[in-house]
Amino acid sequence: MRNLLGMNPLATSALLGLLLALLPFAAPGQDFRAPLTPDGSPNLNGIWQALGTAHWNIEGHSAESGPVVEMGAVGAIPGGLGIVEGGEIPYQPRAREQKTANRKDWLKLDPVVKCYMPGVPRATYMPFPLQIVQTPEHILIAYEFASASRVIYMNRPDFEHPGDAWMGHSRGRWEGETLVVDVTNHVPDTWFDSAGNFHSESLKVVERYTLTGPNHLLYEATIEDENVFTRPWKIKMPLYRRMEENVQLLEFKCVEFVEEMMYGHLRKKESE
Repeated sequence: MRNLLGMNPLATSALLGLLLALLPFAAPGQDFRAPLTPDGSPNLNGIWQALGTAHWNIEGHSAESGPVVEMGAVGAIPGGLGIVEGGEIPYQPRAREQKTANRKDWLKLDPVVKCYMPGVPRATYMPFPLQIVQTPEHILIAYEFASASRVIYMNRPDFEHPGDAWMGHSRGRWEGETLVVDVTNHVPDTWFDSAGNFHSESLKVVERYTLTGPNHLLYEATIEDENVFTRPWKIKMPLYRRMEENVQLLEFKCVEFVEEMMYGHLRKKESE
């Protein structure tokens, strides 16, 4: 007996199996309920890491040669689909010109090259893990890169920071199973990536962390800066739980790696 496709049942079953394998996976989290901490909050504790190439460029980009020719393919920049919703950052015309200038001289200008704190949201998708540690009053996020860290003050919407900071000032709250974090008081020196995407001191970031499965954390950030962009825009990506045995953050104190680059010319003058 043949079905409406003119195929026998065995062939039809095989075809359907193949089609299902090729379809995108169902969105995680549809039936998932986050485990809870003792105080009843969704449990985000753990070590997480982003995959992909957003640390090079949060917009979609092709593969290209790297800044150090001698490294060849090992030092090349891989392509990426980007994490910006809509595909393009809505720069104001003059700001787009600045972004282009940044990109042309990024190896000299990128603050991360000099081991400065990456800021928010960039710290999230650097190619290094991060660790979330929860208490009812505070959530600590520690980052392996440059031993950066920040404290999210929970349920304290009126707590103001006395000044600007490299990792900003974070105030959080729970909206259902989603951790929502308002991040203000950014220094204007941080970038979003190595492609020269930047902001001013007016940057405001609203982060959202949602467990979509036991080992998947959806990260979203809405970005607003009236001095640089024409409207708010959004990035989105998954973070993956690190599952290795005895996984932990290791030291990456990069100051010693850039001392020669930043101060070598001074030492040379002193020795002359």
